[in-house]
Amino acid sequence: MSGKTKKLETLTYEIKDRVGLITLSRLDARNALNLQMRADLTEIILEIRQDKDLAALVITGSGGAFCAGGDLKSLSENRRPITDNRTRIQDLHLWFRELVDLELPVIAAVDGPAFGAGFNLALAADFIFASPRARFCAVFGRIGLVPDLGGFFTLPRLVGLQAAKDIIFTARTLEPEEAKSLGMIRDIIPENDLLDHALAFAGQFRNASREAIGMSKTILNKSFELDQRALSEMESYAQAMCMESQYHHDAVARFLDKKPLTFNWDKEQIK
Repeated sequence: MSGKTKKLETLTYEIKDRVGLITLSRLDARNALNLQMRADLTEIILEIRQDKDLAALVITGSGGAFCAGGDLKSLSENRRPITDNRTRIQDLHLWFRELVDLELPVIAAVDGPAFGAGFNLALAADFIFASPRARFCAVFGRIGLVPDLGGFFTLPRLVGLQAAKDIIFTARTLEPEEAKSLGMIRDIIPENDLLDHALAFAGQFRNASREAIGMSKTILNKSFELDQRALSEMESYAQAMCMESQYHHDAVARFLDKKPLTFNWDKEQIK
């Protein structure tokens, strides 16, 4: 539904012309991830998963911060049995896996700090745009913790194993230029233009086949775990379904009639 806006306690979710926008909004805590934000993200991401009209999703933060990580104050107020801590981390993945596996393009617009869990939240996106004042840090090692929120899955796939060890072991801060050189972010955009650029980029997928992109994303997310035979099986089933889609039939008809294809990235303005 275009023009829809849903305000929750820690975030706002909007739909603008088939592009979803999640804006984290805990301004007093630089959008740090607390229990309420986890609940709000769970609600919204499961809602997005059911929205078959959505073309893409953008995630950003408000107030000059993306997400400063886990809210240490709220997480340390009460000591809990070790099994409860384990369950709390496991519960993160009830919504995080859904985000990583959303069968549509996900774009993160990072302005200011993306630290700890916020760093890994950004890495869940398929594309990251960052402002010059963005900062990335797997800060966990500074307080004697290991990365959570999927960092062990996403980071090595983006930057390689050796670079991931460097980033995690040192817990050092990465500026946008280094993050881009590592292949972590797609481009650096001035902060005043960042969100508009991310939304425009996401909008370029409006005329794409959501089914083809979604199935491609699902297979790519498995490509480091499965062998060639398993991937070829996934490929064959996905291609068989796509070949019978209305989108494919319409595209072939346009090609044969020498008409422009509906989706052609090379002809778009935003690269």
